[in-house]
Amino acid sequence: MIELLAPAGDIKKLKIALHYGADAIYFGGQNFGLRANAKNFSNEEIKEAVNLAHSLNKKVYVTVNIIFHDENFKDLENYLRYLDNINVDAIMVSDVAVLDICNKLNLKLKRFISTQASILNKEAALFYKELGASRIVLAREAMKEDVISIKKASHLSLETFVHGAMCTSFSGRCILSNYCTNRDSNRGGCAQVCRWNFSFFDLDNNLISDNFWMSPKDLNMSTSIIDMIDSGIDSFKIEGRMRSIYYIATILHVYRNIFDKISTNTLNKSYTNYYLNVLKRCANRETAPQFFNKFPDENDQYYLENRDEVSNQDFLGIVLENKKGIITIEQRNYFKLGDIVQFFGPNIEMLNYKIDQIYNEKMESIEVANHPQMIIKIKANLPVSKFDMMRCKLFDI
Repeated sequence: MIELLAPAGDIKKLKIALHYGADAIYFGGQNFGLRANAKNFSNEEIKEAVNLAHSLNKKVYVTVNIIFHDENFKDLENYLRYLDNINVDAIMVSDVAVLDICNKLNLKLKRFISTQASILNKEAALFYKELGASRIVLAREAMKEDVISIKKASHLSLETFVHGAMCTSFSGRCILSNYCTNRDSNRGGCAQVCRWNFSFFDLDNNLISDNFWMSPKDLNMSTSIIDMIDSGIDSFKIEGRMRSIYYIATILHVYRNIFDKISTNTLNKSYTNYYLNVLKRCANRETAPQFFNKFPDENDQYYLENRDEVSNQDFLGIVLENKKGIITIEQRNYFKLGDIVQFFGPNIEMLNYKIDQIYNEKMESIEVANHPQMIIKIKANLPVSKFDMMRCKLFDI
């Protein structure tokens, strides 16, 4: 069964991800994960997340994938026992020492090998399988022939990133952050130095540009899903524990619809182009397919060029309630009478609507919604539900 795997930086984002069709959720606890700047989950929040996901027949994976130094092992055994006792479905690990500890503790939770292990060959997959791993999260640099070879030899579950940020170093094994900021990217402290501006000189020390980057464009594999399924991928992973609820909802909504249409043989060129346009519009960085089908070239990365990473204002609001023909919305960006907006959600592909009236919380008529997170109401017979999103009108299918 194909799995759509979504990130969650906190409980609110987890609920959005579950609402928008994720089959499984991954996140980190307060320690041992690679997103130290995310809010992350306390032990009690992890338990709450597990109970909520399991009530919906969905799964929870917790990251324990830092590269460990001796001091990092403090309290690890107690933490692993806790995750096991509350029925976390799996942990994502990169250090063989963590696998060894899990085996010695005889834990029932599954062990997935993190992309930090940089697995690109069948021998590595078989090695980790012998240590008790049930899934390999492939290196971001894995190409189609690598996937096919690893699947054929190991018969392990294979997970790969399908959308989100890439790393200029090999599968996240970066020391730029350590060097420039003394923040260890391999223990959760990445400062994204590859996205900084650098001065670029030729061999004679002549300045070529003050705008040099070494950052790849974000990953976008939406046009290659069928090929990836055929190659042996079981779990399609979205990157983004630091991203907004709008980003998570939009990306999940697109990929959920792609997978559903593949399963019913209804994915056509019009839908594919529409989804690609929505994905390109959602984030403030350009996207590219990256490694799966071909080695990336100069068109798949930023270097000597001007980047335009201005965030758009497409996200207009989130539905809080739809009751008796009155839709209550928490506003996120400016909109006014006469604007044509789009609603989308798990049960709505895309619904255009012209704003012909707006009311405040007291049901007083207003002309604009211009205060961040103000509560507004509209009278409309629309099939929208709690957590559905309202955005600017973008594209039609």
